[in-house]
Order: sequence, then C-alpha cells, then structure tokens
Amino acid sequence: MPSSTLQLIQASEPKYMGQILATLAVSLGPFAAGLGKGYSSPALASLQSLNAVHQHHHQHQRGHWGGGGNSSAPIRAMAGGGFSVSNQEGSWIASLSLLGALFGGPLGGVAMRYGRKRTLLAIAIPFSFFWLLTVFANSVAMMYVTAFGCGFCSAIVLLVSHVYISEIASPEIRGGLCALAKMASHVGLLVSFSLGAYLDWRRLAMVVTAAPLTLLIAAFYVPETPSCLSLRGREDEAAESLQWLRGEETDVRQEWNTIQANVRKQKAPCSLSSALSSTSSGAAAAAAAVAAVTSDGLPSLIKTGTPLWKQKRLLRPVLTTCGVMLFHRMSGAHAFNFYAVPIFRASFAGMDPHGAAVIVAFVQLLASITSGLLVDTIGRLPLLIASNLFMTLALAAFGTFIYMEGGSLVNSIASAGLQSNANSQLDWIPLVCVLIFTVAFSIGVGPIAWLLISELYPLEYRGVGGAITSAFSYACAFVSVKTFVDLESAFGLHGAFWIYAIVSLLGLVFVLVFVPETRGRGLDEMTESMADANLVIRKNPT
Repeated sequence: MPSSTLQLIQASEPKYMGQILATLAVSLGPFAAGLGKGYSSPALASLQSLNAVHQHHHQHQRGHWGGGGNSSAPIRAMAGGGFSVSNQEGSWIASLSLLGALFGGPLGGVAMRYGRKRTLLAIAIPFSFFWLLTVFANSVAMMYVTAFGCGFCSAIVLLVSHVYISEIASPEIRGGLCALAKMASHVGLLVSFSLGAYLDWRRLAMVVTAAPLTLLIAAFYVPETPSCLSLRGREDEAAESLQWLRGEETDVRQEWNTIQANVRKQKAPCSLSSALSSTSSGAAAAAAAVAAVTSDGLPSLIKTGTPLWKQKRLLRPVLTTCGVMLFHRMSGAHAFNFYAVPIFRASFAGMDPHGAAVIVAFVQLLASITSGLLVDTIGRLPLLIASNLFMTLALAAFGTFIYMEGGSLVNSIASAGLQSNANSQLDWIPLVCVLIFTVAFSIGVGPIAWLLISELYPLEYRGVGGAITSAFSYACAFVSVKTFVDLESAFGLHGAFWIYAIVSLLGLVFVLVFVPETRGRGLDEMTESMADANLVIRKNPT
C-alpha cells in the first residue's frame, strides 16, 4: 500500500501540475523585471570606478555625490564608448525606469483586454529591444530613453504576469503561485547583483537582453486564461484551457459554471477586471486589481456623477492603500536597491560592497519565501506592525553608524579601489542593519502593500482603485529613487537614512490607526465588508 503522503502527491499532481508549469513559464517575466531592477546598482558602481580614475587627475574637485549640490559642475565619469555621465545624470538613469513604469502599468491594463498571453508575447520583444539599445548606448540621452523604455515594458510584464497567475490558480494554491512570481523577481535581482560584480554595465545589459526572449519562448506554450477566453466569447477554448490547467482527470464543472456566471454578470457593464477579480481564481496581487484600468469602476463613477471624494466605498480604500504605498515606497527600500553598491562602498572600510549587495539580495529572496508562509498564518496587520518597527530601528542604527564613522558617498568615490583598512572590523554593523531592514521589509510592508489593493477595494471599484494606487506607488518610487542623491547631498548619507527611519516610524503609526486585518476573508466577502468604515478605519474593531 502506498503511503498517505504518496497518495496525496499522486492526487494533487494532475490538478496542480499544469498551473505550476504555466506559472514557471510566466514567472520568467518577473525574473526579467528583477534583472532590470538590480541593474542600476552595479551599473552605477561601474561608472563610479571610471569616475575614480578620472578624479585621480582632478584631485581638487569638491562636493558630495551630487557634485556638492552644484549640478552645474558635477563630477563626471567617462562611460565606455566615449560619453560621460554625471552623478545627477546617473540618478536620472536609475529613476527614469520607475517613471516609465508609471505609464506602462495603465497601458498594460488596456492591452490585457486583448488577452493576457498575447500581451506577454507582444511586450517581450520591445522589452528585449530596449535592453539591446542599452548595450549600444553612446550618449546620456540614449540611456535615458532605454531606462524609460525598460521600465515601461517591465511594468506591463509584471502586471500581466501577476494577473495571469492569479486567474489560472486554484484558490488553495493561489498565494503560493503568486509568491513564486515574486520570488522570481528577487532571483533576478540576486543574479543581477552577482553578475554585476564581474561585468561592466554594457555586458550586464547584454545578459538582461536575453531574459525577455526566454519569456517569449516559454509563454508561447502555455494557454490563455479561462476567464479571459470566456469573457471574449471563446467558450470551447476556455473550457480546454481550464481542463489543461487543472489536469485531465479533474472535474472542473463547478469551477467552469462559476466562471461563466461571473462573466455573464460582468458583461452587462463591460467590466473586464471585475470579472477577473470575482472569479474563483480572483486576483491575489495588486496587479490583478489593475487589470482593466479603463473599464472597471469608471462606468459607475460616470453614471452616478458623484465626485470622487464623496464616493466613500472608493475613497476610503484609496486613502488606505495609497497611505500604505507612500510609506512603502518612501522608506528607502527602493532607493537602496538602486544604489546598494555605492551605499555599501561609502559604509565599508574593507568589505567588498558587491559581495555585500549579493548577500542582501539573497536574504531578500529567503525573506520573500518566508513572507508567503507567514502572511496567511500570522496575518497582515501583525506583519505590517513588526515590519515597520524593525525597519525604523535598522534605518536609524545604520544612519547613526555612518554619522559616527563620518562616511559619505563622496568619500567612497574619492577612494574607490583605495579603501582604508581602518575600522574594517566594524563593517559587519552596517551590513547587519541592512539585513534586518531587508528582512523586515520583505516579509511585511513589501508584499502586503500590494496584497491589500485587491483585498480592500469593493468589487465594482477594484480595477480603477487598483490603477489609482498603483500609479501613485510608481510615482512615489520615482521620487524616492531620484531624490536619494539630493538627500545625501543636503543632509549627508546618515541624514538620508535618518529621514527614511522617520518615514518608517510614521508608517507604523498609519498602520496602527487605519489599516484593517484581512486574513481569512475571501475577495467576495471583503467586497461587502470593506464597505463598512469600521473595517477600514478601526474606530470600533470587532
């Protein structure tokens, strides 16, 4: 007799294997986006190495990383290929990808009406093309264009891939499969940091160029989502897709009837993303909530003619999710990912900054795995509280260490490759601070901020509300990454991290006052209950 464990594996394999394979194929999109996210840090470090050589012949140059606050006389680095990049221009290269994402997300919502799979296949080619342009960039202007284009494509890929996965997944494994896509993004970040220690910015861009092409090949062999096909009237293909995803031996009649009922209900107001969110495989991430930015929620707003600030069922979740996103993006986590190597170079006296960045990326990956296990057991609210608390302490400690050691980015640039061994035995202190901050962010604020979008919005506003919050999130991320150089120039590296600590502390207060617990509540259940103010602003928690 086979063991009960073996029987469970054999019973589960046909039902879940198709979903797992499709998720692995589509997760190549988040992997490519993660490579791009991790590109900026080693690329800027590569330019700074050239900067040090150039500065050796200009030892009387002054100022912080941003040119001592004087953008008209920046320290410049000669990039391979004959063009120069100032430190302020480098900050634009890092942040323009997020500005591109701000515009790419809404367009992705529009494009998905033509199919999730089709959108992934279509965007993979320009995604790879923009990275190829980066390889052959010969001017700062061209780097700006490629950074914006890569961010634009990355946002679409992340959006569509999360929607695809949330639509094909069975409810009992939806969280795990969505976490798998998030892990793929972290793996991409880890690979980019690791390769960046050995490759210059051109060669690293060449590696990233190949990633969207693998998505193109893999996504070609997976089916379109049943919800999307059914919504477009392709019933036979939708049934075949559902059966392929659930396994040939699985009875899918009940789920098929649920999908058809939801599609019929949503076809009346032509609401695409409401259909997506209300199916049994509904959205498990913020991206799913943005699935049809131009259709979901907007018709009802137009029909009622009620101003946004009077639409309480929309306004309360908007304020709550945008508040969480504000503290999520402005906490310094994004700025650190984009400037990890330069920051470590300023912090360490002897440790390799590239190696430290790889360690942080690896810990971030492990923490993301842990988050997937904890979010449905401990709950959203306790994780958010603990996350903000430990982030505040770690950021404050990191800034204090830099202040006491007198570290700054300008000192690290001036001594790149010539670092002193003084106090190198203390390098573990800033590394531990960053690791605590990374773990706290990755198990709490990072993933839960996105999860709350699909959980707090009422069904009829889930698309337009998710679009508002996601656009606000990308805007905050752009501001956070772009202003890091300016904060360091004005207040020093220690001052920048003290500011991030204050932001995290304010985020803790916001969570305690305004954010509800959503663990164990189905999307349909929360559609009704989240309309109650007591669940959004917990004046009388039950």
